[in-house]
Amino acid sequence: MENKRFLKRGMLYAAVWVLAACSNSNTADESEGGVASVLPDESNEVTVQVLKRTAFEHELVSNGKLEARNQADLRFETGGTLVTVYVKNGERVRAGQVIAELDKFRLTNQVAQSKDALEKARLELQDVLIGQGYAVDAQQNVPDDVMRLARVRSGYDQAEAQYELAKYEEEHAALKAPFDGVVANLFAKLYNEVDAAETFCTVIGTDGMEIGFTVLESELPLIKAGDKVVVTPYADAVSQYVGRITQINPLVDEEGMVKVKAVVDGKGRLFSGMNSRVSVHRSLGEQLVVPKSALVLRSGKQVVFTLDKGKAQWNYVQTALENAESYSIADGLKEGDTVIVTGNVNLAHESPVTVVDADRE
Repeated sequence: MENKRFLKRGMLYAAVWVLAACSNSNTADESEGGVASVLPDESNEVTVQVLKRTAFEHELVSNGKLEARNQADLRFETGGTLVTVYVKNGERVRAGQVIAELDKFRLTNQVAQSKDALEKARLELQDVLIGQGYAVDAQQNVPDDVMRLARVRSGYDQAEAQYELAKYEEEHAALKAPFDGVVANLFAKLYNEVDAAETFCTVIGTDGMEIGFTVLESELPLIKAGDKVVVTPYADAVSQYVGRITQINPLVDEEGMVKVKAVVDGKGRLFSGMNSRVSVHRSLGEQLVVPKSALVLRSGKQVVFTLDKGKAQWNYVQTALENAESYSIADGLKEGDTVIVTGNVNLAHESPVTVVDADRE
């Protein structure tokens, strides 16, 4: 009887031991799997480049509005009936090209009348000089004071002025473009009276454009006349136009802003009044430059990782200036360091890395 009890007790102990062993085995497997999921065997893939001194262009961004350098409101010299219009709004014209014409009958008649009056005044001038004892064919010998008095008495000066005015008005009955450009604001209708006091149309030069923009007072040391600007119209964000700063207004307004103007080569595709983004570029010489992707933030501080023996090295840095693509480094790196450019978002100090594309020129 006691043997049976001893045998049952032994079998119970054996069963408990087996269950405990299986439980420990499962726990170990789960633990190993957890560690493997936290610490992957594969290292981070990164791209790098060797840090060296390169020319750095500082970029200052502002907003501005384009204006035509040449823009003229055209008016007829005299009123009259509009009989011909050769162009329409948006059409290109060349310097000297006729835009529109008035009826010239009245003007031509005035020229004829004033010419006849001038001939009569010339004859009267000769009579006055003869009365003073000077021959008709010797007027070049007449003293200046005598000639001046004779011209006034004969009315020759007044007749000559009237004739020149009549010819001028006849010639300007044809409105001409003063320079190459585009016609705008032409709304007059044929066979209607044109008022000489009102603008008939506007010619806008498109070859040379200006853009006005503002910069902060603190940014003045970063720009100067002659600096390069890149203009991008908001209406055409894929196009860029290059220009140069021509004017910096030496006055700071109440908001701490300074007005700047630049000349832009619009290539005939820019319109006056366009709102645009302006980027001012100024070369600051050779500096240590890293792409913006190389810099990450750790606890609010700027960090750049470098590569050393297959591991990422944590470096606190100080940046000086920036442009759209890169930073200039003031402190924290030295020339020749191998900087990790991409794949650095989740890196830690001495994380193992694998270089997939290195730039070691």
